[in-house]
Amino acid sequence: MTEGPWAGPIPPSAPPERLPQLDIPPPGPQRRLTVFFRLLLLVPHFVVLFFLHIAAWFATIATWFAALATARVPDPLYRFLAGYLGWATRVDAEAMLLVDRYPPFALHAPGYPVRVEVTGDRLNRLAVLFRLILLIPALIVQALASSGWWALGLIWWLIVLVMGRVPQPLFEASAAVLRFRMRTGAYAMMLTPAYPKGFFGDRPGALGTDAEEAEEVGRVTENLGASGSATRPLVLGTPATVLLVVFLLAGLAGGASGSTSSYTTGDEPGRGPSPSPAVTDR
Repeated sequence: MTEGPWAGPIPPSAPPERLPQLDIPPPGPQRRLTVFFRLLLLVPHFVVLFFLHIAAWFATIATWFAALATARVPDPLYRFLAGYLGWATRVDAEAMLLVDRYPPFALHAPGYPVRVEVTGDRLNRLAVLFRLILLIPALIVQALASSGWWALGLIWWLIVLVMGRVPQPLFEASAAVLRFRMRTGAYAMMLTPAYPKGFFGDRPGALGTDAEEAEEVGRVTENLGASGSATRPLVLGTPATVLLVVFLLAGLAGGASGSTSSYTTGDEPGRGPSPSPAVTDR
């Protein structure tokens, strides 16, 4: 469930429009030295992702035409865009202080603790045709939330620097912003037919019945190790929900600084556009 070996297209019996998933281990102690120099250390990734973003932009255009003609995305394009999405998400997770492990320079990193799982399916040609218009509401939400998080980023950086760890409410709210951003990117690049959802976390039963949820959690834990995933499902407490509202208001106050589409303009630490079979980093 990240960017390692990607799973193939979902079988016909699988439910359609399965939302992309983001797995992040529970918050733990962070080294203050790496926290202090966090963004500086990630500069090489930002440079590489800048050029990958350009390639992803052209790949997304090709993907749009292919999806419009065949309702699917060619495997090579899908794997590249899914890998790019995973790389950018790993870098963002490190930049947003969600993990304290330097991300590898690779499209697919099955051993890294932050993992993206994208499950592709046949696309609706009409939805592909109007993809940019359909994306506007999600792009606005993700742009406001991301801009708000970074507008207050100095506060979060100082908190983690002093405490040596990310407080649980901040972890939950930051993970929610990153997950929604990832889902918006996956939809923009036509990696999934599922419209971005779950900005305020998951409701009970989001992963299916109790038995299905237990099975999925067990599968994730087996892939990620004993720590498991703190974001599948992503259940937010009241403080985290309040923080998300604060992010939105801060982003709104700052005019969402720039475009409503970071995936189509690459405006934040490590981002770009998205395509369509199914892929999972394991």
